[in-house]
Amino acid sequence: MKWQFIGSAAMATVVTIPAHADVYLTVEQAQQALFPGVALTPAPVRLSDEQKAAIEKASGVAVRNPEQRVWRASSGEFFIIDEVIGKHEYITYAAALGGDGAVRGIEIMEYRESYGYEVRDREWRRQFVGKKPGAALTLDGDIKNIGGATLSCRHITDGVRRLLALYDVALK
Repeated sequence: MKWQFIGSAAMATVVTIPAHADVYLTVEQAQQALFPGVALTPAPVRLSDEQKAAIEKASGVAVRNPEQRVWRASSGEFFIIDEVIGKHEYITYAAALGGDGAVRGIEIMEYRESYGYEVRDREWRRQFVGKKPGAALTLDGDIKNIGGATLSCRHITDGVRRLLALYDVALK
């Protein structure tokens, strides 16, 4: 009985260790970074099974959540919050898409991994600007990798490619 209690206490300690997480931007801060001074209107999108399949086919990336967090500017541009997995934990990022679907910018909002945070580097994120739906967006192709952050780089690249397909299928 005594040993059972000690084992349970040790297990509880392991389970309650907090994960590393850095919050860099709130939704409002990300909106202002990508659309300074622009009013954005919530325009959430619920994807049908057909839309999910079309996005997956176009991007080569699975759509995990049919609920898409989208805001629209009166100019026809879009602000989208998305999550991708890093190595073990989620990375929350925001993307700004122009009225033609081209990437205007991306911002890392929350990074939960203990390493690979270099994806926040402005120069690395700038590689996405101007990419349009249908762009190959391949890591080590048109998007350079960051040593030590390969999975984060790959999954953010995949996520942006999926968002470009989302634009083509459900937003334009």
